[in-house]
Amino acid sequence: MIYNSTEMEKEALFNTASRMCAAARTAPKAKGQDSIVTYMLTKTDKNRLADKMEEIGIQLFGEEKAFWYKRDAANVRDSQAVVLIGARKDCRHIAHCGLCGFPDCHACEEAGGVCAHLLVDLGIAVSSAVNVAAHDNVDNRIMWSAGKAAAEMEELESGVRWLGIPLSISGKNIFFDRR
Repeated sequence: MIYNSTEMEKEALFNTASRMCAAARTAPKAKGQDSIVTYMLTKTDKNRLADKMEEIGIQLFGEEKAFWYKRDAANVRDSQAVVLIGARKDCRHIAHCGLCGFPDCHACEEAGGVCAHLLVDLGIAVSSAVNVAAHDNVDNRIMWSAGKAAAEMEELESGVRWLGIPLSISGKNIFFDRR
């Protein structure tokens, strides 16, 4: 049987995305508490994410100044898939921490704050995931804008802090010559 490069690259991309999700899941977490959530978006769902990104950019900055969101949305459209990694909002209840800026976890929760350890866990999970992509030679970019749009998509879990990682296998890195 003969497989062409398009078929093999698609399989490689899906394998990398799966391994990225596994890396995020197994990444170290504060107090060993796991609140990490992962998804992979392709085709229509990936393009709906890009549409939401543009919509948010225009909503926040106006048509003229939404170039950052539009640029990121174009990258998402040009990618073959997007891995979303998020952390469910919870508090780690680490005594005398204060890393969140509140005197204790109770004060943080009452004010609707976000546990700093949750965000550290998200950063470690995302770093572990992009390390997999880098080792597999799959072009990628961590996008806060994609995460903000994911948080507004009804199909995804609510109450999650997201980051998005578009993935691309092509002859030239689509994330390189960004304006």
